[in-house]
Amino acid sequence: MNEHKLFTQRIILIGITNLVVSLSGIILLPILTRALSIEDYGIWVQISVTIGLIPAIVTLGLPEAMVRFLAGIKNREEIQEGFYSIAFILLIMSAIASLSLLLFSEYIAKILFNNNLIVAKSISLIIFIECLNNLTINFFRTFQQIQKYSIISFARICLITALVTYFVLSGGGIIGALMGFTISIIVAFLIQAFLIFMEIGAGIPKFTHMKEYLSFSLPILPISLSNWAVNSSDRYVIGLLLGTAFVGYYSPGYALGSIILMFVAPLAFMLPAVLSQHFDENNEDAVKMVLRYSLKYFLLLAIPTFFGLSLLSKTLLLMLSTPEIASQGYMITPFVAASSLLFGCYVIIAQILALEKRTSIGGAIWSISAILNLGLNMIFVPYFGILGAAITTLIAFTFAFILITYCSFKCLTFDIEFKFILKSIVASIVMSSVIVKWSPAGISNVLITIVICIAIYASILLLMGGIKKDEFKFFGSLLRHKV
Repeated sequence: MNEHKLFTQRIILIGITNLVVSLSGIILLPILTRALSIEDYGIWVQISVTIGLIPAIVTLGLPEAMVRFLAGIKNREEIQEGFYSIAFILLIMSAIASLSLLLFSEYIAKILFNNNLIVAKSISLIIFIECLNNLTINFFRTFQQIQKYSIISFARICLITALVTYFVLSGGGIIGALMGFTISIIVAFLIQAFLIFMEIGAGIPKFTHMKEYLSFSLPILPISLSNWAVNSSDRYVIGLLLGTAFVGYYSPGYALGSIILMFVAPLAFMLPAVLSQHFDENNEDAVKMVLRYSLKYFLLLAIPTFFGLSLLSKTLLLMLSTPEIASQGYMITPFVAASSLLFGCYVIIAQILALEKRTSIGGAIWSISAILNLGLNMIFVPYFGILGAAITTLIAFTFAFILITYCSFKCLTFDIEFKFILKSIVASIVMSSVIVKWSPAGISNVLITIVICIAIYASILLLMGGIKKDEFKFFGSLLRHKV
């Protein structure tokens, strides 16, 4: 099987996995919003935001360094040395972070979790486990063990969904939800660690290449921190200025708009390892081909999804949450959906700078974007409420996308199919007229409308030549091969 076909097949498998992950969030949304008070749901959101922040800092970007430097290594001893050296550093850093959170749990509970001390103390254990999970799951990503990665991710998300649902519906409240989540991530870590040990065995770290790893990974820290600040700090700002209840109003609309990110998630997973191999082999044509098709396939799905989510936002939120949340948060979705579309393009184009080992440029871009986002949030949120936070998110992502495109294309350029983008937008507008005319309500009507819209979009795009017939044959052939 050629490289393009194998890459696309793996993208499809990871895409299915991320679809399941996204659907699990949709499944949990009505359960949590209806079983918990709006304040407790706001606390759950703050927990998720915190889990997204601290491991990104504590891991020092080393999981990404593992992907970049170990992907092409075949020697078992070298893999052991690289993996266990990184693992030892992360173990120490995770322990320090966990103890620090425990020491300051009362203060953290006051400013983030509505004075819930049990939640604040539980976070210390969760952060420790999630830092290690970050490393172990990236092991399978590094060596492109896609089936193994997909099965583990699927099992983890199913376990989280099942246990959180069980404990919440059993009357456990926010503490029950936290308990279900904690048990799930511990089980996931133990399985991942066992599989890695069975594959590479034990090893004693010698830190041979640690300086090289850190020189690559440390510039990623400001990227991770700033990325979090742009993506999630608005929840903190809203919580501090308006209260946890408004975090609860804001988050479902934000989550709905972020569904677009599930289309870029498999690319973010696959591209670093695949591109690194081609780049290290001086195969520039292959690098450009992968980037070109990655952007096209992402936009093929992301553009119509943006239109659909924007128009169906209130209807979907009424189905997935409460009328109170829907009326407060439906206007958030279009801004976040547009931001997610831009971020997806950013993820693909930014791979160029990672290949050139110029990660400091991305760090500078996200640092500026984060400062812009935080500053505008402090101005907009008091005056415009949660809508102001959504607007500032779009401004920050637009700024980051423009800068990363300019800087990346100075290093390496690849063809962007602007005619296809225009055709996709036209097809999406025609598709949207169906939603506007029918104004569907209820699960069955919405599902029927979505199916019809997909058919209309695909048909128009095919008639306009946006998708060629041989591409359909290509995707069909993928089903006849193993990943």
